[in-house]
Amino acid sequence: MNAPMNPAANLSDDAAFRSEVADWMRTHLSGRFAQLRHRGGPGDEAFEPTLRKDWERELAAGGWTCVGWPRAHGGRELSIARQVIFYEEYARAGGPGRMGHIGEGLIGPTLVKYGNAAQQARFLPAIVAGREYWAQGYSEPNAGSDLANVQTRCTRQADGSWRVTGQKIWTSLAQESDWIFVVARSEPGSKGNKGLSFLLLPLAQSGIQIRPIRQLNGGAEFNEVFFDEAIADSDALVGAPGEGWKIAMALLEIERGVSTLGQQMHFAHEFSCVIAAAKAFGCDRDPSIRDRIARAATGLRTMRYNALRMLAGDALSLGREALIYKYFWSNWHRDLGRLAMDVLGSAGDLPSDDPLIRPLQQLFFFSRADTIYGGTNEIQLNLIAERGLGMPREPRPAA
Repeated sequence: MNAPMNPAANLSDDAAFRSEVADWMRTHLSGRFAQLRHRGGPGDEAFEPTLRKDWERELAAGGWTCVGWPRAHGGRELSIARQVIFYEEYARAGGPGRMGHIGEGLIGPTLVKYGNAAQQARFLPAIVAGREYWAQGYSEPNAGSDLANVQTRCTRQADGSWRVTGQKIWTSLAQESDWIFVVARSEPGSKGNKGLSFLLLPLAQSGIQIRPIRQLNGGAEFNEVFFDEAIADSDALVGAPGEGWKIAMALLEIERGVSTLGQQMHFAHEFSCVIAAAKAFGCDRDPSIRDRIARAATGLRTMRYNALRMLAGDALSLGREALIYKYFWSNWHRDLGRLAMDVLGSAGDLPSDDPLIRPLQQLFFFSRADTIYGGTNEIQLNLIAERGLGMPREPRPAA
């Protein structure tokens, strides 16, 4: 017979773990890493990339990378509850935006599920150790939110390797990455989500050119990536030829996993900055501002409960709850950005290095794109209607 569960003991253990994470962060996010607090997030990802890579290795040395991965692949295999605690305390301490988040949060778990043993042995230890960094090669010019409209081509060679030709765009931190995973069309004449393959390519090769895209805030965290007969080794195909869409969609489901709680803690920090600015600029008594602050607080709490509902199931097979997440958070975040600028008033009209003003300007500019990247609002609503509610599909033009 199993021993009866002791909820009080579990709560005590979780509290001890929370204290362990908080203590480690307080001790290590200091000295030369102190300047990274609350930096490197969305809209600020170009901040001190070299130092943030050093921070990744500091995390790895403490055993704080890939905490939810299986132990067999170098992770801690923490429960969902413990992972939530880690992400919450990381964000609460001001942990910087993770340079390794695409490796740890996207391609790593995808290789755990779909990669072969050789791929797992080659790539997973380097992600855990913070030695190699990854970029995502999905979006293409002229495709909008139609992820399946892939024009990048890949052709298998006699020696089993692949040659890749085409272009990807909006590729975050490609200029700081070592590898890129690419969805490319491997079956000539195929259309839509058929005939695609999922490949892993080293970025440091003559067949790849990376061009940064300068943004409104002056940074250049996004890039165009051009492939001209770029080489992917014979063992670089994840899954079988033609399975690229299946693997790409599984990766996007992983993206809506436990790290969403860390994202929400970052949102909570931004929200606290808005409140601090409202008090500093004397608009905290304005009824309309107070109403918008209350609505933002309610939305943030709603987001958290929905994320916990999402995570109650299999993180690699998320249910209908996950379909609403991107639509909800992107609109909430955009509205927070608008609120931030209304709180600042004329003080927000000119670029500023004031620590009270700069983060809110950054929030406003970057959040303008939230309802576009990763699938526009219109795409998200189609997904909710068709996949979540089972409504008839929107008419598509004939191919």
